[in-house]
Amino acid sequence: MSRIIHKFTRTVPTWQPRVTPVNLAQATPEQLEALSVTPSNTKVSDYVLTLAHDVESLKVRSPLFNAIMYDAGGMSRAERELGAIGASMVNRCIYCAAVHADRHAKLEKDTAVTDELFTKGEKADLSERNRAIFDFARKLSEAPVAATPEDMATLKEAGLSEEEILDLILSTALFGWANRLMHVLGDPVREEVSA
Repeated sequence: MSRIIHKFTRTVPTWQPRVTPVNLAQATPEQLEALSVTPSNTKVSDYVLTLAHDVESLKVRSPLFNAIMYDAGGMSRAERELGAIGASMVNRCIYCAAVHADRHAKLEKDTAVTDELFTKGEKADLSERNRAIFDFARKLSEAPVAATPEDMATLKEAGLSEEEILDLILSTALFGWANRLMHVLGDPVREEVSA
């Protein structure tokens, strides 16, 4: 028995797809080719295997995701994760918020930021830079037109370069898309422990 999770947590739940993921042993050559662009050092997730039903989209999605989240230049990985967390919180994507909060905490070797965000939400006590990043990601996710030139100025005042701001926009927008796919294709669940 499993139960859908409705609360933000850094503990990554299981993601249960509504569509049967592609079975690697039965995948077409095109599906295998699209799946090969995922990072080779990780297990292929049920989410990616579900996306493999649409080969053309997956061929674009995986390289785009990797370029936005893992590129060596610009904004730090932890700060990109913070943008993903902001978007995921606005979009109520419990699974993505957990995955990226866990990654953020591991990259920072500290849980303070994610603990604060999941306890106090937008009223979290954050550093000036983290506050600017989170607020911008939140505004951009709520309604892109809500992000104003004043918000850009706030990011620059917090020390972000134009390259870092672009990385923040891209990571936030990427998760606006990813969150919606996660919602439509499956649910975050916690396995119930039998007594």
